[in-house]
Amino acid sequence: MTDVHDPATRSRNMAAVRGRDTKPELLIRKALHAAGFRYRLNARDLPGRPDIVLPRYRAVVFVHGCFWHRHECDLFRWPESRPEFWREKLDANAARDEKAAEALGKAGWRQAVIWECALKGRNKRDFQDTMQRLIAWIRSDRKAITIGGE
Repeated sequence: MTDVHDPATRSRNMAAVRGRDTKPELLIRKALHAAGFRYRLNARDLPGRPDIVLPRYRAVVFVHGCFWHRHECDLFRWPESRPEFWREKLDANAARDEKAAEALGKAGWRQAVIWECALKGRNKRDFQDTMQRLIAWIRSDRKAITIGGE
């Protein structure tokens, strides 16, 4: 039996968390590709390493997990174990997101954030509606859009 309080076990569990190619991200990418959009993935040369970059439209898309990016929705719960660690970690993630958004805006990039709760959970949106909103935004000149659960 593994000890979840053992640092080595905890490290292995954290290593299993995907930073890219998550199910929500793959859903969005597949739908964008089917709609005729071409994009780059996880651009290291841009602040925050956006999940999807549409250079032609000067637009980036972040597909954020509600837990990791501290979204106040039904999918987010503060962990009961090691609360100080998690508060620091998740606060740092949120601060990094803000800093990246500011830098992208200054560089002229338009930004979309699709929250995990828009795609799953009891308050998820209709997927086709979500994609229509995202596609309309990409084709528009609006600076930003955020799509979360209903």
